[in-house]
Amino acid sequence: MAQSAQEEFDGPDSAVALSYRRVLRLPNMAQLIVAAFFSRLAAEMMTLVFVLYTIQQFDSASLAGVVAFLAFAPGFVVSPIAGAFLDRFGSVSALVVDLVLSAAVVALTALAQPLGFLSPQLLLTVAFLYSLTSPLSLAGVRTLIPRLVPRRALDRANALDTSVFGVAEVLGPVAAGALMSLLGGSPTLTVVSVLYLVSVVALVPLLRSRPARDSRQASSSLLRESARGVVYVVRHRVLRGLAVSYSLYMVSWGIFVVVTPVLLAEEFGKGDADLMTGVIWAAMGVIGAVGALVAGRLSVIGREHRIIGIGLVLMTAAFVPGIAGAGVVALAVALLTIGAFGGPIDVSVLTLRQRMTDPARLGQVLAVSSSINMSGLPVGAAIGGLLAAQSLEAAFAVACASTLVAAVFGSALLSRSRSA
Repeated sequence: MAQSAQEEFDGPDSAVALSYRRVLRLPNMAQLIVAAFFSRLAAEMMTLVFVLYTIQQFDSASLAGVVAFLAFAPGFVVSPIAGAFLDRFGSVSALVVDLVLSAAVVALTALAQPLGFLSPQLLLTVAFLYSLTSPLSLAGVRTLIPRLVPRRALDRANALDTSVFGVAEVLGPVAAGALMSLLGGSPTLTVVSVLYLVSVVALVPLLRSRPARDSRQASSSLLRESARGVVYVVRHRVLRGLAVSYSLYMVSWGIFVVVTPVLLAEEFGKGDADLMTGVIWAAMGVIGAVGALVAGRLSVIGREHRIIGIGLVLMTAAFVPGIAGAGVVALAVALLTIGAFGGPIDVSVLTLRQRMTDPARLGQVLAVSSSINMSGLPVGAAIGGLLAAQSLEAAFAVACASTLVAAVFGSALLSRSRSA
């Protein structure tokens, strides 16, 4: 069905870019975006709910930290296997597996406290299980997009996906905090579980039209296919460059996750700092979503390398005032610049990666690449934690340096990506 949809829109005007409305009219595209939004909203809520619920029930920040780690790290480790699973069994089936299992483990957690079997061990186990299948959703949606849209609409489809991600990043923590405060832990967990199930319902039309499995891959073990996916990314110059460049860029994100509340607390006190941190991060999400839509509107195909390079250079320049100790003003400039250029960079990275990847290995490549990309975030957070207590100016300097190095790696993509 996806192929016929592409043929329908690839008529005599095939060189003309599709509008966002026409992209959403492609068969199954609107349903995929709806599923992506609700699943990501649930995931963004759950990131905060894990921490708040653990502290609420056990009054232990250290336990909350371990739970948060287990909800995140195992997925990185198994991402190559998840990618092979995506290509073996199909992106839609893999997405549904993750969403159903996520709904189940979250519902189990919601029932644990009222039924009297909640324990730290259960929370740790739930967080671990929750993380294991998370790469299926992270890469699954982005594996499906090139199969549902014609090539010329790839950047706009990715812009829709990125903007949906940005909106979920804004709404998720706000909704989680409000529901935890008003309703408590178990009702909030129930809401998250329902959101995952709504995503499953949205995917039903795609399940009915999913293609047959690849019998060639079925004859090989998942572990062997996983290893091939890693090797494919490492050996491919553009994919390797994207992975290194983006992970270095994410180091700066991780640094500011820690530096932002620390700097604001020094200036305004802890109570006001919490509110201002939330407002600033929400503003970043909104600006990033708008930036992604603008990038898609202008069309990034064939220009991804320029957008990535220019965006990273401008971010580097925006971090410089913080090195000089410009305080809150420097922080605001840095974060709003990250928001403004983060969306276009994300659209460009996604589009270039999809164009450069063998379609038969798209699931493997996206799962592996996504995990490598995000690896910079915890590294940056650790660096930010070490430096924030000593020197905020040093934290800005490291963020500036990591983004500059990311820009250099981005420029190394020019020779291969221009000819594609």
